Amino acid sequence: MNNIKTDFTIKDLENLTGIKAHTIRIWEKRYQILTPERTNGNIRYYDTKNLQKLLNVSLLNKYNYKISKIAKLSEDSIVLIARELASKNSLVDDSINSFKMSMFSFDQALFNQTYNQLLINKTFRDVFKDVFIPFLNHIGLMWQTNTLTPAHERFISSLISQKIQINTESIQQNLLLDDSQVFVLYLPENEIHELGLMYLNYELSLRGKKTIYLGQSIPEDNLNSLMAMFSKINFVTSFTVSPVDSAVDDYLNTIDDKLKNSEHELWVFSHRISDQNPKKYKSSFSFYNGLFDLLKVL
Repeated sequence: MNNIKTDFTIKDLENLTGIKAHTIRIWEKRYQILTPERTNGNIRYYDTKNLQKLLNVSLLNKYNYKISKIAKLSEDSIVLIARELASKNSLVDDSINSFKMSMFSFDQALFNQTYNQLLINKTFRDVFKDVFIPFLNHIGLMWQTNTLTPAHERFISSLISQKIQINTESIQQNLLLDDSQVFVLYLPENEIHELGLMYLNYELSLRGKKTIYLGQSIPEDNLNSLMAMFSKINFVTSFTVSPVDSAVDDYLNTIDDKLKNSEHELWVFSHRISDQNPKKYKSSFSFYNGLFDLLKVL
């Protein structure tokens, strides 16, 4: 099991806050904003409390609080002012900052407070496109720099998925279905990154389409029973980590064999299939570089 990341380098802090390491060192030395620990090799490292404080300090500083004034504030005052600023200003950067704080402190209340504040001026679709997508992209960058752990990512993904499910259910309760086309949404075996697929389910529901949501890690042979029930299915899937690059061709060929001589189709949205030509397959395949490329054709 991966341990929850609780120690951060100064480069981690730079990646998370956008504040240059040089500036962090100056604030630390001149104003004692942070209180790092040191390794046996005399290298600074920072705990979660320091990270949370720096995120709050960066928000105050953005709204013209001078660092010399911030340094004189108590820890509680910094948190209080930061939350007030986040509540009054529904700007994307501020919201993403708040979501980062909620992720690293596992603070569901802060996540919901930030989300509800965004809904005052935005629709759920706007929140997803304008805030959640940039935030999730930022999480991807943090993965690359080893700044967060699976525990952080799964916590925040769970909260975002809850919001998608709530909004999807709200639509489906009063939905007049278009049964002429059935969309089966699923992910290949060992693929668990489903937020994009969940959001697509929401968008299809908005359009009155009949969807069957299967979700994560579905073996190919599980599609057989659906094919026997419906004469025309649009199977929709996405590749994030699975199948691996060397297995993509084999996977698509397997699905091609299943769907040939039928009215069924396969749609795949993933940047990993940009070099694939759908015309080389016997079945009807459509490839999209990402979720929003697919949404343009709906």
